[in-house]
Amino acid sequence: MPGRPGSRKEVPREIGGPWGLAPADILGMKQPSPASRPSFLLALALLATLAWTAPWAEAQSTAQAIPPASAAPAPYRFAFHYSTGDRFRILSTVEETAYLNHRLLNSSTISNRIAFSVADAAPDGAWGYLKGNFITEETLVGQTVAMVTENYDSEFRRDALGRYTIDPKYYMPVVRNVPVFPDRALSPGDTWVAPGEERHDLRRVFGIPDPYAIPFECRYRYEGPASLDGKAYRLVTASYTIFYQPPPPRAYASIYPIQIAGFSEQKIWWDEALGQPGAYSERFKLVFDWSDGRNIEYRGTAEAKIVEAQAMDRAAVTAQADKAMEALPDVKVSSSELGVTISLEKIQFLPDSAVLRAEEAPKIAAIAALLAKYPDRDILVTGHTALAGTEEGRKLLSEERAAAVTKALIAAGAGAASRFHIQGLGATKPVADNSTVEGMARNRRVEITILEN
Repeated sequence: MPGRPGSRKEVPREIGGPWGLAPADILGMKQPSPASRPSFLLALALLATLAWTAPWAEAQSTAQAIPPASAAPAPYRFAFHYSTGDRFRILSTVEETAYLNHRLLNSSTISNRIAFSVADAAPDGAWGYLKGNFITEETLVGQTVAMVTENYDSEFRRDALGRYTIDPKYYMPVVRNVPVFPDRALSPGDTWVAPGEERHDLRRVFGIPDPYAIPFECRYRYEGPASLDGKAYRLVTASYTIFYQPPPPRAYASIYPIQIAGFSEQKIWWDEALGQPGAYSERFKLVFDWSDGRNIEYRGTAEAKIVEAQAMDRAAVTAQADKAMEALPDVKVSSSELGVTISLEKIQFLPDSAVLRAEEAPKIAAIAALLAKYPDRDILVTGHTALAGTEEGRKLLSEERAAAVTKALIAAGAGAASRFHIQGLGATKPVADNSTVEGMARNRRVEITILEN
């Protein structure tokens, strides 16, 4: 699990590239102006606990043991363990401050939700195949509903020592091969070194198309038995420094990194029963020098915990949703690994707005009653538009409409606002032909998903 559960670090408008706009008014809370929005760099790395295989890639990370100054009692052999069908979720928080040319730019709090399952595993648990979904969210000051800023899928493999096998096309997890353990028992005080890597998403502003790789050497120390929140763990500390002068990427919009420097200091609480890290905390700093002479620095702290999630009986939930929605027009129910989704096609708003028409009230009431039956499940509300107007305008409108439906559901008794997460996808995922009036009407939809994790 360890690694920065980070967020989107983007540069301010004056450095290059537009800000991705969010709703002007989400659940009654005014959005800050684009110039004041925090800048983020995608840095999720919480799926260091399990893995999915990529047969075309080979693990290249190896651990090198450094002889300890003095042997300690009670040696312990760290080894990841996997069981097919296991499901977990990771919840994390990052507190981050950004500086532009050494002047304070902004501070932000970013939440990360990661759900994953072990699709396959060795009979002895020595490797695991992982499929996971990574969601980065920003909650504006004074509100409780989270705005989804990024949503990624990933598949990779991890062996018993912690080494990854992953196709380079995947952006997540960001921090890879941390921790990696030597193939021997360790005593408190033992240290070792192993290579690792960060991979970042620099597409949106900088136009760098590939996951951006930053290599490092990580130093580890086994500290010994420790406790956290009253639970027994084995504590491992990890740290690495970065000083990297990369070549220009194969493509970019206008500027690119010419030098990257920084550090990470982590505490990893190893859970013997899970055969995984159960929690971690981190202090980090990352400084980018760009080809136009400007400097952006990110510093902050992060923490995360892994939580075992109860599997959803998707067939039963789907059947219950079908029955609850059967009398409502233009409402469809479907099931996927994400959960059970209720799609409101042809949903009616006032023209070019996010104001729901009164005739949608019966649908909202029926869905709210259904959601109230699952108080322990998070809810993802996703807005979609037809292919009209600008890409930026479509995304903004889809976010605003998702927020409007969320507000209506909460008012109708669907549950606490803190369980809701909203995102707008504009016209990027149509379900019908945008060249017809009927198709455009179907594409103007809002989807409410009862999440698996």
